[in-house]
Amino acid sequence: MRIRIIGIGRAGGSFARALAHVGHEVVVAERHDDPAMSASDVDVVLLAVPDRAIAAVAERITPGPATILHCSGATTLAPVRHHPRHGSIHPLMTLPDATTGARRLLDDCTFAVDGDAAGDTIVRDLGGNAIRVDDDRRALYHAAAAITSNHTVALAGQVAAIAAELGLPAEAFWGLLRASVDSIVDLGPEAALTGPAARGDIATLRAHLEALPEDEREAYRALARRAGRLASREIDFDPRPGEGRLSG
Repeated sequence: MRIRIIGIGRAGGSFARALAHVGHEVVVAERHDDPAMSASDVDVVLLAVPDRAIAAVAERITPGPATILHCSGATTLAPVRHHPRHGSIHPLMTLPDATTGARRLLDDCTFAVDGDAAGDTIVRDLGGNAIRVDDDRRALYHAAAAITSNHTVALAGQVAAIAAELGLPAEAFWGLLRASVDSIVDLGPEAALTGPAARGDIATLRAHLEALPEDEREAYRALARRAGRLASREIDFDPRPGEGRLSG
């Protein structure tokens, strides 16, 4: 296919390299190009612009034979629905730069698609896996994606801050992080959970909370309680007379 990409940031650059790699003819729109006739001479126009700009850019494109796809995870099809052929294709992957992103898009990546079949064709050509997410579930789907990626990174940032407090290199903890992710993939979250929340060891959980810097405690409380739910335990940080461990 001949594919025009509008928006050449991290996502657009990743798609451009990956699509060219599998043999598609990629046309990259320049930043100041008028998009009006973008749909007239290609098979697909991929909008890799910020979510807030999708509607405005799509509105400026004169409807033509091309399929208009956006690659936002949270945005519905509403901004592109006025085009005869329209849809969305969102990679369930973090794309930190064009080179790394292209490699990841080509490595058995999962894509959330909706609308026109051109999205499914692109996924197949990239060697990926397509999952279908309807408009009314987009926000929930994207929340799951953000938790998976962004919250994991935020937690790693918390680890790095605590490691610095201890005078230890953050890298000392990354092997544990990798092993935990491997266990999730291999066993599932419930079986992968270890530690005091899984054991119901409230005394250790309270000792952690007391040792942590004040500005790290809110996140620890929330996630310890979430870990407890995974282990079918209720985590209560308020001390009770004679209590040492949580009951299962």
